[in-house]
Amino acid sequence: MSSPPPYLTVRLIGGTNMFEEFYCLKHTPFSRDIPTEHLYRSSMLEEILGRLEYAARRQLFAVVTGDCGTGKTTTIRSFKNSLNNSRYMVMYLADSKLTPRHFYKGLLEQLGCEAKFYRGDAKRQLHREIELMQGIHHLQPVVILDEAHLLDKEMLEEVRFLLNFRMDSKSPMALILVGQNELWDRLKLQSYAAIRQRIDLQCKLNHLDRSQVGEYVKNHLTYAGAEHDIFSDNALDEIFKFSAGAARMVNKVCTHCLIYGAQNGKRIIDDHMVKLVIQGELN
Repeated sequence: MSSPPPYLTVRLIGGTNMFEEFYCLKHTPFSRDIPTEHLYRSSMLEEILGRLEYAARRQLFAVVTGDCGTGKTTTIRSFKNSLNNSRYMVMYLADSKLTPRHFYKGLLEQLGCEAKFYRGDAKRQLHREIELMQGIHHLQPVVILDEAHLLDKEMLEEVRFLLNFRMDSKSPMALILVGQNELWDRLKLQSYAAIRQRIDLQCKLNHLDRSQVGEYVKNHLTYAGAEHDIFSDNALDEIFKFSAGAARMVNKVCTHCLIYGAQNGKRIIDDHMVKLVIQGELN
């Protein structure tokens, strides 16, 4: 691997938060905490959000999968914020070592309850709390399990058992599993057939294409307050090539380029600069 250009390494030391001032930006354009209403809404994202909102309304079992960096957590954040708090109670768990007991404990704690010790007791306790929530507060529960590709078979089986309610006549909640593509690869195995048959909706996040990467970058810069294009078309070509359309990698290379551009007095970032940044900082 070739060494980074020495001037690039030296000039990127210190002052990494100053590019907003140099480009006259009001907000940081490619950060993780952009409000959901300002996120780039591709047609794919719009479709998935519509499916998830339907799952919440009808209390369905949905699975959301995608490669690393394609925006799974961002999608779930957008989905959660789109739900009416007066109609839905969202419970979120993300634990790679989640066991059935800790699953019920985590959900009950979010409902303000102390979970009973034994799994069966905690499961019945959760069902009672959900019935109270629906009957008294008229709230529909939505349970989101993130990083679900890391769950073991016992935990996935417990999810299936949880959905057996009133002799299988009614689902007690909307349940959404979110994970990398290997989750769906596992669910397609014969040994997971009983779980797979329970799934009502499958949503897959794909990588952005070149046009969408351009729209993504423009959208985030507009949110930040940019009054003109900062990245040239050729620069966007290089960003797309490097990121392969993964939003997380687009964020990373764009941020590095803005830092480099500001510290070298470049108002417009071209493809040559993107290549320098990738070679010096990201390879």
